[in-house]
Amino acid sequence: MNLQIEASWKGLLKNELDQKYFLELLEKVKHFYKEYEGKIFPEEKEIFRAFNVCPFEKVKVVILGQDPYPTKGFANGLSFSVNDDVHPFPKSLTNIFKEINNDIGRSLPKNGNLMRWAEQGVLLLNTVLTVKEGSPDSHKDIGWEKFTNGVIELLSNQKKGLVFILWGAKATAKSTLINENKHLILSSVHPSPLSAYRGFFGSKHFSKANDYLNENNLSVINW
Repeated sequence: MNLQIEASWKGLLKNELDQKYFLELLEKVKHFYKEYEGKIFPEEKEIFRAFNVCPFEKVKVVILGQDPYPTKGFANGLSFSVNDDVHPFPKSLTNIFKEINNDIGRSLPKNGNLMRWAEQGVLLLNTVLTVKEGSPDSHKDIGWEKFTNGVIELLSNQKKGLVFILWGAKATAKSTLINENKHLILSSVHPSPLSAYRGFFGSKHFSKANDYLNENNLSVINW
């Protein structure tokens, strides 16, 4: 597998990328793409897209997702994001846009491609970077979590004034990897229809994130 990852990340993550577990993980994933051709998402070239479109020095906000959408044509390498032509949006993404509307008054966008956020410094990171079609969590515990935990710890240790947005129990559990004295941690239930009304709606994470960035003399995100 050809590891395509942006230069600044590749340098900072060199120790992680050279570890035995990571090399074994890549071999597993390479095998999955070959064995289940067309049924592993996102496309192989987009596995590390979150890093490639948001270099380390640009990161201001981290939104942590679980794993890619397991529906063909949805996943594009950015957590919660879908390709331009996906309509209707996944329900979790619709709820995210509803909360943005309630929080800061921005109307629902025409597409669910969150590349526009990534380009402003939002790292849209899933804790697991691949999935099999129709099987959420199918690539859980094959090594991705160890890698993305390393990414979170790197960001916490080497940067300051970041906003970490953690939705749902699995994301919230990652708060132990983050230095809360250096960064803002915003947590709530997941935006899925099963839980959104239990604390995601009304959390105002988008305005809170921008208030914190503003206080730290950083440009706010155009959500």
